[in-house]
Amino acid sequence: MSCSIIEPNEPVDIGPSVPSTRRTGESSFAELTTIGTGGPVGELVKATTEEEIVDAVRDADENGIDVLVLGGGSNLLVGDSGFAGRTVIDMRNEIEQVQVSGCGGAILKGTAGTPWDEFVKVAISQGWNGIEALSGIPGSLGATPVQNVGAYGQEVSETLYSVRVYDREKKKRTDLAPIELGLSYRNSYLKKSTAEWGATGRWVVLSVTYQLGLATRSTPIAYQQLANALGVEVGERVPTIDLREAVLDLRRSKGMVLDDADRDTYSLGSFFTNPIIDEALIPVNAPKYPYGSQFKTSAAWLIDNAGCKKGFGADLTEGRASLSTKHTLALTNRGGATTDDILTVAREVRSRVEDAYGITLVNEPFILGQTL
Repeated sequence: MSCSIIEPNEPVDIGPSVPSTRRTGESSFAELTTIGTGGPVGELVKATTEEEIVDAVRDADENGIDVLVLGGGSNLLVGDSGFAGRTVIDMRNEIEQVQVSGCGGAILKGTAGTPWDEFVKVAISQGWNGIEALSGIPGSLGATPVQNVGAYGQEVSETLYSVRVYDREKKKRTDLAPIELGLSYRNSYLKKSTAEWGATGRWVVLSVTYQLGLATRSTPIAYQQLANALGVEVGERVPTIDLREAVLDLRRSKGMVLDDADRDTYSLGSFFTNPIIDEALIPVNAPKYPYGSQFKTSAAWLIDNAGCKKGFGADLTEGRASLSTKHTLALTNRGGATTDDILTVAREVRSRVEDAYGITLVNEPFILGQTL
């Protein structure tokens, strides 16, 4: 971030943050995840300090105990048999303003367990920009670099400054720069390492730091639907508080803001990632966007046009699970669903898309204890 003229960035009141988790108990993952499914929790550790997190993970590794470090439970689908190992929840909710300067912008740091939308709210309310389009996403701050979270034209890779982790292989704490994380579309080395290390990867996120701009106007809008909602053109900028409200309205219209009264929000957000493939493989009339040497297309379009409309799948599970009635990319617990119910619908959706277009959809949430 280069030195530049400082734009108006007086603190503003933007109201409360939106819910980032749906914890109703501690005995099962149905009580710890936003989709409300999953079997029993084995050993549970509620850590309140960085030292407690590291000690719990290190002890599990040394004693051959499987370990899961759980954030908001918004991107985790646990099997109906549960997880017998050690589940560690980061209970901390701490945000620290590290530095503010005309050249460096605002350096804002938070503990991994901090609710993501609370972090976004603090940034906007202080007059800083760069993550406003990521408003309302459920989950914790610590998950954002793991998934390289993105929405409505912004990705955390654009403003991420550093990630403090516990390295389970080297058995020490360290700070990683963005270039060391291998960030790509909804992926990172942090996420990829789960293939070898299990439920929690090699690097356990302890805290995350972002570098934000000093401005109460948004970064240039990069998503057409958001620009339409705001009545502006792509590339224009608007007050960050207005952009946040537009994003929250869009997310609510798709059942993507947690609301206990709305069964469409009993989900894990987008269940499938948008395929990145060669242009020749993209169906006629499907949306496509350049992405490196390939193109990204819309998983929601593929699902809908393969015959899986909103609400699809209810007949497969006696009404317990289905695609959202608002958005075809979310799989939802309609009440009393099991993880097997969710996967039954997901498998049928994936199969129909593959049969129709030869494209295999990939799940975005981490699936523990069962397979898609």
